[in-house]
Amino acid sequence: MKRKQLKIILFGCYTFLLSTLLYGQNNHDLLAYVDPRIGTAHCRWFYFTPGASPFGMAKPAPSTDASYGNKSGWEAVGYDARHRSIEGFANFHEFQVGGVVFAPLVGTLQTIPGTLENPKSGYRMVFDKRDEIAAPGYYSVDFRDEQIRAELTSTKRVAFHRYTFPKTEEAHILFDIGNQQGESGPVDDAQVYLTTDGRIEGYVATLPAYVQKYQPGAVVKMFFSVELSKQPKAYGAFHGAHIAKGEKSSQGKGAGLYLTFSTNEQESITLKAGLSYTSIANARHNLQTEAKELSFDRARTQAENDWAEHLDRIRVHSNRKTDMTKFYTGLYHALCGRGLASDVNGAYPKNDGSVGQIPLDANKKPLHQHYNTDAIWGAFWNLTQLWTLAYPEYYSDWVKSQLLVYKDAGWLGDGIANSRYVSGVGTNFVSLALASAYASGIRDFDIEQGYAAALKNELQHEGRPFGAGKSDVDRFVKYGYVNHLDSGSGPDEGWRFSASHTLEYAFSSYAVGQWAKLLGKKNDQHQLAGLADAWEHIFDKQSHFMRPKDANGKFIRDFKPEEAWRGFQEGNAWQYSFYVPHAPHQLVKAIGQDRFNARLDSIFLVSQQNKFGGGTTLDAFSGLEGLYNHGNQPSLHIAWLFNYSGKPSLTQKWVRQITEEFYGADEIHGYGYGQDEDQGQLGAWFVLASMGLFDVKGFTDPQTELGIAAPIFDSIRIKGNPAYFSGRDFEIEVRDNTTEKRYAHSFELNGKRLKKPFIKLRDIQQGGKLVIQMGSEPKDKYK
Repeated sequence: MKRKQLKIILFGCYTFLLSTLLYGQNNHDLLAYVDPRIGTAHCRWFYFTPGASPFGMAKPAPSTDASYGNKSGWEAVGYDARHRSIEGFANFHEFQVGGVVFAPLVGTLQTIPGTLENPKSGYRMVFDKRDEIAAPGYYSVDFRDEQIRAELTSTKRVAFHRYTFPKTEEAHILFDIGNQQGESGPVDDAQVYLTTDGRIEGYVATLPAYVQKYQPGAVVKMFFSVELSKQPKAYGAFHGAHIAKGEKSSQGKGAGLYLTFSTNEQESITLKAGLSYTSIANARHNLQTEAKELSFDRARTQAENDWAEHLDRIRVHSNRKTDMTKFYTGLYHALCGRGLASDVNGAYPKNDGSVGQIPLDANKKPLHQHYNTDAIWGAFWNLTQLWTLAYPEYYSDWVKSQLLVYKDAGWLGDGIANSRYVSGVGTNFVSLALASAYASGIRDFDIEQGYAAALKNELQHEGRPFGAGKSDVDRFVKYGYVNHLDSGSGPDEGWRFSASHTLEYAFSSYAVGQWAKLLGKKNDQHQLAGLADAWEHIFDKQSHFMRPKDANGKFIRDFKPEEAWRGFQEGNAWQYSFYVPHAPHQLVKAIGQDRFNARLDSIFLVSQQNKFGGGTTLDAFSGLEGLYNHGNQPSLHIAWLFNYSGKPSLTQKWVRQITEEFYGADEIHGYGYGQDEDQGQLGAWFVLASMGLFDVKGFTDPQTELGIAAPIFDSIRIKGNPAYFSGRDFEIEVRDNTTEKRYAHSFELNGKRLKKPFIKLRDIQQGGKLVIQMGSEPKDKYK
């Protein structure tokens, strides 16, 4: 009997190990569904970085127009699918952070990038799209005329470049350090030099547009240390077109260095570039720690394994390859932005420009990481929900990262570049995101400090730096809404966006108020609850629009609901009048259920003609004056409001239509037509919506319920996380999911019928199975 039991146990262990091995191999199939070139005809600086690892610091990528700069700090720049020449490969790609360019070339030495119109005027090289490979963790391109192949991959903090040359005595590698790249802004200072032991090291300090707006005079520094697989036969320095042969260093704006090699046919030279935001020494240490013995091919395999593991946190299945591609490309982009800013030893850049130290554990490892990040504006309707469901360890790190800035500078920063304030939109939703993490069960951070930071962010104005956003929060607290001004002094976010700020501050007040309730802080809860009702002050009961109001309590004259930028930031009253995500039932009641459903349904019918955004116009702001604009944050929750107004079938209908029509799968039509994909937000929205899960409250309610729509996939599996939740997987089975059957007819959770189209977050976190039965006719009652 015992022998039989032993055989069963051994067979079970063998089966488990085999399935584990197969599981580890099979998750690589998801890499094939990611197409990084989707939507690259008009995209942001972070967007096309196929050489990067998930949430990595090192993001080597090709540039087609990065040297052209970025006047306002946010425009599309870096890589454009319509261009046919590449001007080098930058290693840093974050919001307001960019630089450190490497470029291979052969023949006559050229040290300026040249122009798109005349590539031969510089070191820019023409390429054919058929000779380009872009995949998670790897990029390559062949330059036929020069017979050069360039390949990129990375570890978290080390960029790998491999350049394969023809037989020549004039193979060059440029280190173009002292010039503006992408969103980086003008160069303040730079240095690059060749060390006695053959490394290329240096730094660049830049003045990004948003840093200068929100923290004037502050610089963003990037450091690097490069090891090469071959030593050059010659070298020199350059400033622009001026070349100094034999010089080992170059300093100041325009600083650059070049190396010249003698190469055999198809000889490859590999560069390992350790990167850092704190020092050259730490860049060198990052390189030694992560990549000392690592070859290019092993680094590529490691990066692909990392991507496969991250993508496999959510596994979906459909016979429609386009849907699979859109899903995993969206998930990929959600994991590309907001990358590491701290070193392997825990050093990180502080808000004042000095270097801080993250506490270490018993093994001398940092207790958490620090990250750069675009503003969290709108990310509670995409990224933070996705982090909670599949990447809670990252969300935890992000919270601790934000609290470093609070500890160092005294205020939370909605967006940060090397901990410098880069608010971007002049508001600050970090307090809401902290409250959401706590409400969602992610609580392994300093709760007392986090709550103090959040409360201060909601209520305090005195001493508030402009970069901390919410510069009109004093008027919000005073009046219970932000009073409107048609003119003012200083940046426009201090006076111009009264109505949208009222709605946004009300939402974040609700979130922190719920946190106060959980912590038993009744006085705070009471004050914040009153501010959460601020939307009622600007709701016009006659027109049923949100309408800016002056300090005397009167609505503004000459009100035009379609007008953007007057009282509403990056939107208008048609869009913002649905911005009461924390009280959707009250909003429906205020408008009237029938009127609400008729208005919102008609908005989508009209907006469908413009593909739910700005039509086919390649512009980030092309849909701002429309009735609905999926290309920007203020509208992202609206399609889910029918779940609260008795018409869940319309949520199912319009969410599906948006996933099918707004989102594309080619270079021109990706996230709309060149609309503003802020570090993965639109990609993350597709991920959530295509699974049929979304919470308009952004996980800020202690009893969070996600609205359910009609998933586009036949099966979905969200991998459990034992470090934060039960560790059990959550599965969704969608039965009879055909083109004709687009409506949910029933929901069954763990064998029990649900009577409404909602599921509790904790039920997902505990693991289990949701079965959705589809049908061809709309259904709004589930009793």
